[in-house]
Order: sequence, then structure tokens, then C-alpha cells
Amino acid sequence: MRFRQRRGPIAVGAVCAVAALTVAACSSTGGAPRSSDEGSNAGVADTPAATIAMITHEVPGDTFWDLVRKGAEAAAAKDNIELRYSADPEAPNQANLVQSAIDSKVDGIAVTLAKPDAMAPAVETATAAGIPVVAFNSGYDSWKNMGVQQYFGQDETIAGQAAGARLTADGARKTLCIIQEQGAVSLEARCAGVEQGFTGGTTEILNVNSKDLPSVEATITAKLQQDPTIDHIMALAAPIALTAVQSKSNSGSDATVVTFDTNAALVDAIEAGDVAWAIDQQPYLQGYLAIDSLWLYLNNGNTIGGGTPVLTGPAFIDSTNIDTVAEYARNGTR
Repeated sequence: MRFRQRRGPIAVGAVCAVAALTVAACSSTGGAPRSSDEGSNAGVADTPAATIAMITHEVPGDTFWDLVRKGAEAAAAKDNIELRYSADPEAPNQANLVQSAIDSKVDGIAVTLAKPDAMAPAVETATAAGIPVVAFNSGYDSWKNMGVQQYFGQDETIAGQAAGARLTADGARKTLCIIQEQGAVSLEARCAGVEQGFTGGTTEILNVNSKDLPSVEATITAKLQQDPTIDHIMALAAPIALTAVQSKSNSGSDATVVTFDTNAALVDAIEAGDVAWAIDQQPYLQGYLAIDSLWLYLNNGNTIGGGTPVLTGPAFIDSTNIDTVAEYARNGTR
């Protein structure tokens, strides 16, 4: 029998709904969530076991997505959930993973919608089967029309506009915005937002392939050598930003590197002054809320956001707050 929404009370209390929004995880002991590698059951919710599939468009090993997965694992450990994580960068393959989750009769699905058109049929099949679906990270403009229940992430256009305004305030004149996966709607929305918010000069878009970082480095280096008027490089992911730092050195450019998204090495780069600032969308939080929200729905009928997205960003990380963020980065959660 498929696990279904239960209308009885949840053992850890309705306060968890508030805790989910404030990132203060609750547990039956009132403490922090148990990490996925701890052997004890202390802090696990006294609710029936459930199986939730998390299916993303990036493979494990990417530092950003490792943080998403850690957040999901923390929530699953707390919530007595078996987490089945899978990923594929190709949208048809990702859709097939959703179908496999449906066939295995999981109790809930958390999915990214980097390419919504390709994912729509699989999501529709899941919802038609009565499986609650939440989206996170990608698909801000599409999730609701696809019948997805809740969304956790940032408005990439607004985040891009904030980045563009910051570039203007920084005195930028020409910005190179680097898209590392052509056709990914969230990345294209970021650069579009940068163009809208950046009123101090011009923006040029450069498409690269993040799966081949040596080629990315060479492409950015060549661009900087070709156009010395580029004074700011806007990366859309931490590995691309760190590669741009090397390209800047290779080319002798004085351009300032800024980025979306962080990882531990990127935090170090901000501390060292190699990257001026980053926009953080809190990937750990996205993974955590995606799983925790499904637990709340399955056990108490709760939804978060009132039919609107739950925003996890944007927030700026720079020299003014890097020390605090660095502490969490060393713990592997930022």
C-alpha cells in the first residue's frame, strides 16, 4: 500500500513548520538534526517511515549539489525518511529517473526543473498517481503551472537584478556574464537579470561547458585577452568563478571576479580577495526544506509558502560577513 498523507498529529509538533522556514531544525529531543552518518536514532521523528526520491539535474561530486544533498540527508535523518537521491544532467534522463521513482511507488518526489518542458510529462504522471511533488533550485517560473505543490529557491531574475545593481554600485563598465550550461532557464534568467540591473555599462554573455573546465579556462582567458575593456567577470557557479580567477591570471587582466553560489573553496577565495563577492542561494537549505516539506505534508497536511515560492536567496557574501560564513563552510554546510 502506498504511503499517504496522514491527518493525525506529528510527534515533533507543528512548530517544525516554523522551524523549517527559519532553518532551525526541530527534533523529538529539541536539538539539531542527526547527521546521516551517525548510528544513533536520537532525534528521529516518531512518524511512520516514508520513502522520498530527490532527483536533480547535476551529478554528485559538484560542490554545490553536494551541499544540496547534505541538507536533504539531514532532513531525512531527522524525519525517519529513506532518501533515494539520483541525478542526470540530461533532461530526458532526469525525466526517466522521475518515472522510475513513480514506478517504485515512492511517497514523495523532490525535483529540480532546469528544463521544464522536458520534465513536465513526468511531473504530470507523478501528480496523477497521487504522489506529492515539490520543486527546488530550478523552475521558478514554471513549477506552479506544472502542478508542483511547493517550490524552494530564489527568483533568478531578481537575483540577477540585484547582482547588476551591485555591479553598478561597484563602478563596473563592462561585465562578462558566463553561462556554463546553455539552455538552462535558471542560468539564462540570471544573466538576463544582470543585464536589467546593471545600468552602469554593458553586459556580454559568454557560453561555456562546465563539464570541461580546462576548456572553460582557455575560453575565458582568450576572451579577456581579446577584450581588455572587460572589468568584471560575473560567474554563475563557484567552480566557474574559481576557473575565471585562473583565467584572469593567465591573461594579465585586472577584471574583478564575482559570482553566484558558493562552496568551501569559493569562501576561501573571498577571504583571500580573489573573488569580490558572491550571491548565496543557500543550497543546503534548499535540500533540507524540499525533504522536510514533504514530511510535513505527508504527516500533517502542511504546505509552506501559501502557493508562492519559498525564497532561499539572494544574499550577498563579501568581506563584511565572510568570517561567519567561513565557519559554516568549514563544517560543510555552506
